[in-house]
Formats: sequence, structure tokens, C-alpha cells
Amino acid sequence: MKILKRGIISRNPDTFFAHCGWPTVCKDEDGVLYAVASGCRAAHICPFGKTLLWKSTDEGNTWSLPMIVNDTWLDDRDAGIVSLGGKRLLVSWFEHSTDLYQNILREHILKDHWAGCESVLDMYSTLPEDKRNGGSYIRVSENGGFSWGETVKVPVSCPHGPVLLKDGTLFYVGKQMYADGTMIPDGDYENCFIQAWVGSPDGKTWTYRGRIDIPEGLTPQNFTELHSIELKDGRIMAVIRAEGIEVSRDPDAYQSCYTMYKTFTSDGGRSWTPAERLPVNGAPPHLLRHSSGAIILSYGRRLGPCGQRAIVSYDEGETWSEEYIIDEIPPFNGFYRNDLGYPASVELSDGSILTVYYQSYNNDPAPSILYTRWTL
Repeated sequence: MKILKRGIISRNPDTFFAHCGWPTVCKDEDGVLYAVASGCRAAHICPFGKTLLWKSTDEGNTWSLPMIVNDTWLDDRDAGIVSLGGKRLLVSWFEHSTDLYQNILREHILKDHWAGCESVLDMYSTLPEDKRNGGSYIRVSENGGFSWGETVKVPVSCPHGPVLLKDGTLFYVGKQMYADGTMIPDGDYENCFIQAWVGSPDGKTWTYRGRIDIPEGLTPQNFTELHSIELKDGRIMAVIRAEGIEVSRDPDAYQSCYTMYKTFTSDGGRSWTPAERLPVNGAPPHLLRHSSGAIILSYGRRLGPCGQRAIVSYDEGETWSEEYIIDEIPPFNGFYRNDLGYPASVELSDGSILTVYYQSYNNDPAPSILYTRWTL
């Protein structure tokens, strides 16, 4: 590989709301790039995050100021974006329930980290019930992100959102919600599986297709964020983040493993092949079809050496290359700032790849939205 350029999409270190994370990037038919992320945050988990969008009309060399897509009373997290053709865009995100944010606010207020936030805590009790439960959502823009349609609650969630298949179908494979669409809280994973759904062109209605079975010896709690891609023969491949002591396959393991599994469907998501582990340390995945025919799988690595990585497949996901190092972050005072990752990639007009991700810049305490332009 060859690194062509590295740069910044958004960095604002000298503010309480410096944290920015979990980006996605896409390109429309005119070559305009759109990057989204959760920004204006106080921490990795806090109630203040907004869904922000930046545009670039010169293939990522310069970016606009951020535009706000969502700013709810809850934390608008894990922004995904997909081009639907023309100037139509779909943005996805999710929110935890107020219970989580109330506990976090109380803790930080008690420690005097977030002085002055008591009024936010007080407001949670006044919110309508449908605004307090959290969930997974999408919105559609018909004009390149200048305005957005209604918020639609969807049945599953994953960091980079749904994908658009060749026939125009919206295909969303992700972690399921409760039946009413609210987020399943940590620890309640007994029946929380990864499911495939298909959406109408406007994203307003969704139909269940099937679920991905968990490998023997593991549980639904070991599997979470994922992404999918349509293959040349019409099959769909999904790659899933997996973690936990059980995933390490070592009975003496003391540290949670962090890797990915792949699985395939040949019937539109109704049934899936047994999930197979990939030989990498890192997650979660983003999948891109390159014009060369290659499939690029980018992901973050949170164990030293930390940073952004990619592997490439030239045989539709059957085998994978050695790792490409997109970016690495040096240790700071002997430790890595490993609140990073979630890279997403797009191909530019000359065949090079632009990968966006979140990572500390120059050892800032809070991460920013960065990019690397590189070639296979």
C-alpha cells in the first residue's frame, strides 16, 4: 500500500465538547463526499452527542463546517450514511435509554467533572415516554443533506447502518431491539440476536428476513456491531464484531479478545452459513467494493500497536490479505489512547481509497475525526 495523505475532518480540542466518534463516509453520483459522526460530546458515553454531517466537493481535500442532522435529549451515537442515488441520503444512529445517561450524569456531577449539568438531569423526568426509551433510527434527505425527513424507528442497529443492494433494496443486518424498538440494555442478551431486515425505498417500513446463529460455545453477548456487502453472485456477506474471554479460545485467557467473524447468505438473509472467525485483532468492520473487484474490510485495533487497519479479499471474502496499516497512534506516557476506530472507506475517482475514522490527534485527550487517503 501507499499512503497519499492524512488529514482532519473535525478537531476542536479546546472545549468541553471535544469528543467526536464513530464516523461513516459515502459518495453520491456527482462525486460529493459526505461524512457523518457523533460529535459535540463530553465523553465516550454522555448524553450530549449530536449527529453531525460534513461535505467535501474536492474528494476529501477540504471539508465543510459541520451540519447538525440530529440533536435529541439523548446521545445520538454511531452515525451511518448511505447514498440512495441522486442526492438522496440515508443517515442512521442509535440512542440508549435515559436510565444510562441519568446514572452517568449523577456520577460525573458527584465527582464535580460536569458541574452545571444538574438541569439536564432534572429535564429527563419531564420527557415523554417515547423520548426516553432510546432505540435505532434513520432519516432520509432528498437534497444532499440540506434538509431531512421524519425520524423512523428501525428494528436493528449497527454502526455504519444499512446497505443498498443492486436491485434498490435497503438491507439492514444488525443487533436486534426489543419488540417496541427500544434498546436492549447491557446484560439482557439472552434472546438478543443479529437479524436481517429489508426496507422500503423510503425506509419507512421494514420486513424481517432471518437471524444469524451464534457459533457453538459462544453467546449473543459475544457478538454485536457488524456490516454487510452484496457479492458478485448475489450472495450477501456479513462481518461481525466478536469479543469476550470466550472468543479467545484460550481457557487461561485473562483479557477479552477483539476480533471478527464472517457469514454468508444466498437467500436474501433468511438463512446464513456458520460464522467463521477472521485471523485479525480488531473490529468493528466496514466493507467496501473497490473498482478492481477487491473487497476492502477496514477496522480499528485497540490493543497496542493501536490504530486503523484493513485487509483485502480478491475472492469474494473467502480468503484475506495480510493487514494494511492505515494509521497508527503512538503511546502517550507508556499508554495508548485507544478510544478510536470505526473506520469507513470510500473509493475516489483515481481508484485511491479515503478512510475516515476517529482517533486522538497529536495525543489530544479527546478523539477527532481524521482521514487517510491511500492506495492498494
